[in-house]
Amino acid sequence: MNNYEYIIASLPSPGVESFDAGAMLDFIRSQCSGQDSALIDMILDGFDGDKLSNEFYHKAIKSHSSFVRDFLGYDLKLRNTKVEYLNKALERQEGTDIIHLSEDEDPDFDEKPAMLSVLEQDDILARERGLDDLLWNKADELTRMHLFDMDVILAFVAKLKITDRWNKLDPATGREMFRNLIQEIRNTR
Repeated sequence: MNNYEYIIASLPSPGVESFDAGAMLDFIRSQCSGQDSALIDMILDGFDGDKLSNEFYHKAIKSHSSFVRDFLGYDLKLRNTKVEYLNKALERQEGTDIIHLSEDEDPDFDEKPAMLSVLEQDDILARERGLDDLLWNKADELTRMHLFDMDVILAFVAKLKITDRWNKLDPATGREMFRNLIQEIRNTR
């Protein structure tokens, strides 16, 4: 178990045009320990709107995995920025539906201007793609100096979920993202 090199080497090769996200996730889980599978579950739950709550994010920021803490912490900032933007646009009370983890939170973190720039786009698909690109880039940033470890697997899982979402929204974009993901994998082998 936890043979990260084998997992990464076994992922699809360039030239593969279609994918089954569920089958890939099943394969990855079959090669992981229970502890690593729990980390995968945390990342997957971050893409399930029904599971996102104060409790979920509190659990995430207490994770022993720095990738889980940092990626899902960034995800929360992204979601809160989106809600703040919508509250203002819809003239809702400030702070409505915002998840706060502590009093020490910095509401003006470094990435907030980039997030607001994406949210101000008129085209809803461009806006959604921009938000997903921010998450994708955060996964890259968090694994920049990592090779063949669980963080790389978790980043792949997050990107696979983003790719799967786009494959359903716009198959051409999904295929393009999948090709990019496969190329990234190839570059780590």
